Amino acid sequence: MSSTASFTVRDAVFDFLRQVGIDKIFGNPGSTELPLLRDFPSDFRYVLGLHEAVVIGMADGYAQATGKASFVNLHSAAGVGNAMGNLFTAFKNRTPMIVTAGQQARSILPFDPYLGSRDAAELPKPYVKWSIEPARAEDVPLALVRAYHVAMQEPRGPVFVSIPVDDWDRSTTPLQPLQVLTQVRPAPDSIEPLAAALAQCRRPAFVVGAAIDQANAWDEIVALAERHRARVFVAPMSARCSFPENHALFAGFLPPMRERIVQALGGHDLVFVVGAPAFTYHVEGSGPHLPPDATLCQLVDDISVAASAPAGISVLGNIKLGLADLLARTDDLQRPTPAPRAPVPHAEPSPLMTAAFVLQTLSEVRDASHIVVEESPSSRRTMQHYLPFTQPHTFFTMASGGLGYGMPAAVGVALADPARKVIGLIGDGSSMYSIQSLWSASQLGLPVTFIILNNRRYEALCDFALHFGFGKDEAVQGTQLPDIDFVALAGSMGCPATRVEDAATLADTLRRALAENRPNLVEIVVA
Repeated sequence: MSSTASFTVRDAVFDFLRQVGIDKIFGNPGSTELPLLRDFPSDFRYVLGLHEAVVIGMADGYAQATGKASFVNLHSAAGVGNAMGNLFTAFKNRTPMIVTAGQQARSILPFDPYLGSRDAAELPKPYVKWSIEPARAEDVPLALVRAYHVAMQEPRGPVFVSIPVDDWDRSTTPLQPLQVLTQVRPAPDSIEPLAAALAQCRRPAFVVGAAIDQANAWDEIVALAERHRARVFVAPMSARCSFPENHALFAGFLPPMRERIVQALGGHDLVFVVGAPAFTYHVEGSGPHLPPDATLCQLVDDISVAASAPAGISVLGNIKLGLADLLARTDDLQRPTPAPRAPVPHAEPSPLMTAAFVLQTLSEVRDASHIVVEESPSSRRTMQHYLPFTQPHTFFTMASGGLGYGMPAAVGVALADPARKVIGLIGDGSSMYSIQSLWSASQLGLPVTFIILNNRRYEALCDFALHFGFGKDEAVQGTQLPDIDFVALAGSMGCPATRVEDAATLADTLRRALAENRPNLVEIVVA
């Protein structure tokens, strides 16, 4: 550590990052960030992405997999602009992330300089929890301290600090340690109505969301569902796995459509939503939000989610602590066990493979502990049938609907635990938003297998067009993606790759790819 007289903003920032266990900086450097990188400390690692969207995506995956905040450094306004799509996803994913961006020197900001970021703190809003450009260089370390604690407070999310280029070398004083407790237990008198509703209902249904996995509350939700013999549905568009999908009580996935949600929950007199909104819709609907005579209860850690519920009781607090309190207040009522979910028909091989057959084969050859990072919107429903997840922290996807997250997030997840195998399950259209992730995976030598489901078009849009009155065989403009050579693209970035078109070779190809302790890519041509 430098002496107090020569102690700089850069010294204070690196010291603080050490205090909170951050030793990686995700970035794509520019001129306004160079002073941060001078004399770069040997106990830190700079993780380079070739595009700012890749940088944010890697940091997102890393933070979600570790449960700790990641640190990002972007290049002024242009870099923040390039990153905004995945920053929106990080906000929706509720990913703890400190995003910093360079700014031109304070002395020339009044002259609207080249690479200056006008209203820098406003640029990433509203998709950060907090944003600031400190008034003085000396305030930068304290701004980052506050940013870190805001990012880690539930509901977690990204924060933003703009840092002028000449701030890093200014003198400041060492920071004093600060500890902030970030979990809030639901008030006992708010848990009582939930416990009473669970005790009094006849046919409860649980709807589980990503916050369960984020809060490490897997065991608690399973125990509570078993105690109440509740059918368990996954909330619409949930970005994590929050209940074992091979469990006898698992009932499937709710679609993001009001009428179909009501239909799926029909016959239940209590709908208990845990760690998710009630409900996320993708298309306009009509009619009631709940089946007739059903009561809605909700346990969430986000006041905006609680306040947006259409009816019922919403309780605010940490999910794991709230579920533990419910377990302590409810008894096993010996309700009858609900009928099991209908089995999924076996997918058969065909000359042009279906996504169902591919995902069924992947399920057969992968280990249950392998982590899947998915961004293949047209195959999501098929995946939910043919690729079940049975362990916590083994599934990640984007909660935003924005593309470009999956490939870099797979890299970030693998970087968090290089001993675990990570599978990036990506659509051909999605992959082209952040294909540069292959280079980062190769340079880092991470055990990621990227599986590209190549149907040669934006299939999700073609499916969705039917909702807006397109004819079944009517062409949708701008959706065709012919002649992309993923094997060549991967090879150019140092990532070995192979293409599969024959169903008979699929299983062996996947086994070999998953057995490798290095990045690789399998392109699979599907119908």
